[in-house]
Amino acid sequence: MMEFLKHNTARNAAIRAAFRLLLGCLLCLFALPASAHEIRPAIVDVHLQADGSYQVRLQVNMEALLAGVSPAHSDTDESPNAARYNDLRALLASELEARIRTFWPQYRDGVRLEFDGVRDVPELAAVDISDPGDLARARLTTLQITGGIPPGAKTLRWTYAPQYGGSVLRLHRAGESEIVAGWVREGESSAAYPLAGAVARATRTEVFAQYLVLGFTHILPKGLDHMLFVLGLFLLSTRLSPLLWQVTAFTLAHSITLALSVYGVIALSPAIVEPLIAASIVAVAVENLLTSRLHAWRVAVVFAFGLLHGLGFAGVLTEIGLPREDFVTGLVAFNVGVEGGQLAVIAIAFLAVGLWFRNQPWYRARVVIPASALIALTGLYWMVERLLG
Repeated sequence: MMEFLKHNTARNAAIRAAFRLLLGCLLCLFALPASAHEIRPAIVDVHLQADGSYQVRLQVNMEALLAGVSPAHSDTDESPNAARYNDLRALLASELEARIRTFWPQYRDGVRLEFDGVRDVPELAAVDISDPGDLARARLTTLQITGGIPPGAKTLRWTYAPQYGGSVLRLHRAGESEIVAGWVREGESSAAYPLAGAVARATRTEVFAQYLVLGFTHILPKGLDHMLFVLGLFLLSTRLSPLLWQVTAFTLAHSITLALSVYGVIALSPAIVEPLIAASIVAVAVENLLTSRLHAWRVAVVFAFGLLHGLGFAGVLTEIGLPREDFVTGLVAFNVGVEGGQLAVIAIAFLAVGLWFRNQPWYRARVVIPASALIALTGLYWMVERLLG
């Protein structure tokens, strides 16, 4: 009996300490600026005109490029140039446009449109920027650039400099309603697309490999919020069974909404989805502070939050688009990639702490509770940041 009381006393003391840490940081939390933004690929719409010209519409976070924020970071706050980025975010549209036009010759060097392997140097036709309003959301700039298609050219290839990140190429050919779309990873070039006639289809294996990588990288290293949610599932218990139940519920749920969202059956604004994803991180982390047992409601809650995460996963596929003829292949591959990323996060966590320390009597007090408190605090910060938007 005495040992039981000592154990409960120690556990309660640890929980109280974790909550004091959490609550003690709230004032600092609300004082922080809401400025972190996920680094998203540039959206590149290339319109080939019947008169032999082309127009490119580039949607990009120009403040991140001007500040030198590396695409290797999952969000802008991770960059050592975050302060400069935040200063640029506050500029009026006219002030930012002046910076962009000064930067244009350097930026143009990293924007390559090649016709039959020969580069055409485009001109900057227009810059469309909104004035700063909601600093909690990334401000996208639309650059319109123009040039001429060399007479007799048959193919087009797009390349975006690796320091600017990845891009989503959407090719609009004159007189055709169908859009040719593809994801171009940082440091790589697109396929050579024909300017007219049939577009060679990627093999099913190539499509599967491309979307498998896209799904994996959407979790690791770029999906920090999804990673923290998975870590929250991992921390509940040292036993394998609770983790398997949670991961199964989460996987089933996000697979359902990912498919329904990409098929256009359901749609929910990111302004609703993103704060709720952050809330899901808080919920699982706080429950880790209160219990080490898997309760039935935990599985139900994880399933519900998995539905939200599926809507979040669908955002990247909606931007890039799935090839119509390989829709199912791309969707399945992306989902498998997401699962691979989640399992990799769990494996890393297990090798880092679970394998060595999970049977130690102090594991919960020194690992689970502090880690869960930090995860809850991070999720709470994101929730506030996203709600301010």
